[in-house]
Amino acid sequence: MEIVASGIRPTGNLHLGNYFGALKSFLKMQDEYKCFFFIADWHSLTTHPKPENLRRSVKTILSEYLACGIDPAKATIYVQSDVREVAELYLYLNMNAYLGELERVTTFKEKVRAQPDNVNAGLLTYPSLMASDVIIHRAVKVPVGKDQEQNMEMMRKFARRFNNIYNVEFFPEPQSFSLSEKAVKVPGLDGSGKMGKSEGNAIYLVDDEKTITKKVMSAVTDSGPTQPDSVKPEPIQNLFAMMEIVSTPDTYLYFNEQYNTCRIRYGDMKKQLAADINAFCAPVRDKINAISADEDYLEQVMRQGAAKASESAAATLKAVREIIGFKN
Repeated sequence: MEIVASGIRPTGNLHLGNYFGALKSFLKMQDEYKCFFFIADWHSLTTHPKPENLRRSVKTILSEYLACGIDPAKATIYVQSDVREVAELYLYLNMNAYLGELERVTTFKEKVRAQPDNVNAGLLTYPSLMASDVIIHRAVKVPVGKDQEQNMEMMRKFARRFNNIYNVEFFPEPQSFSLSEKAVKVPGLDGSGKMGKSEGNAIYLVDDEKTITKKVMSAVTDSGPTQPDSVKPEPIQNLFAMMEIVSTPDTYLYFNEQYNTCRIRYGDMKKQLAADINAFCAPVRDKINAISADEDYLEQVMRQGAAKASESAAATLKAVREIIGFKN
C-alpha cells in the first residue's frame, strides 16, 4: 500500500474551506492509502507562540480532525514533536541544503516581508523540515495545494541529493497529488476570494448558530439584477457557490431562478443559507465539543499516534544512520 504523509498547522479552528478542501481528501485517503497525518507544532515555532497557546492549538486541531472523521484505527495521526527522529533527519538534510536555494524559496521571501523582525533559521530551513516530515516515512504522495509546489520540489531535491551523495536508492521522491480532479473552492462572504483565516471571512465549524447567522447576514450583496439572466457579480456568485455546497439542489435552483427573473430577495436567501450552514455545522460542532472535553481520549490518540509514527520513523533513521556511516 502506498504511503501518504501530510502536515496540519496548529493555527486555530477549522473553517468550511478547510473541511471541503484538504480534510475531505484526508477522509478519502485514509481508506485507500497508508496515511501519516501530523500536527506540525515544530513548524509553528517560527512565529514564537506562547506555550499555553501551542498546547491549546494542538488539542483544538486534533479534536476537530477527529470529530470530522479522521479515524486513528485507519490513519496515523500524531503530534510532530512526539517523533524525535524527525529532528535528527532534519539535521542531516540541513547539512546538504544550501543557503542560496533556501533563500530563493517564495514562501521564505513572503515571510521575510511579513515579519521582518523575526527572520529566523526555522523560516529559512522550513523546506528541509517539511521534507524530513514526509520522507521519514518514505512517503510517495503528499496532498498539498499549488502554493506548496516549490516546497515539494525542494523535498524531491533533498531526497534525490541524499541518494546521490551516498550512492543509494533509499528515499523515494514524493509527488504532489489530489484525489479529485477539481477541488471544491469555498468562497468567503466578504465579496471576493476564497474563505481563509487570514482574510477574516471564515465560518468556523465551531461557530455557534448566532455567530454563523450574523456572519452570513452581513455578506456583501448589491441592489439586485436589473435584467433577466444577467451575469452574477463575484459577491453574489460567492453566495450561490456557498449555497451549492451546503443547501439542497431544490433550494439552490429556487433562488437561482429568483435571481434570473429579477425577483431575488437577498435577505431571504441569506436567511436560508445561514440555516443550511447551521444545519451542516451543528452535528460537527457537537462532536468537536465532546471530543475536546475528553482529555483522556485525546491523550490516548496522541500516544497511539506517536507510537505508530515513531516505529516508522525509527526504521528509516536506523537505515539513514548506517548509510551515512554512524553506528546505531
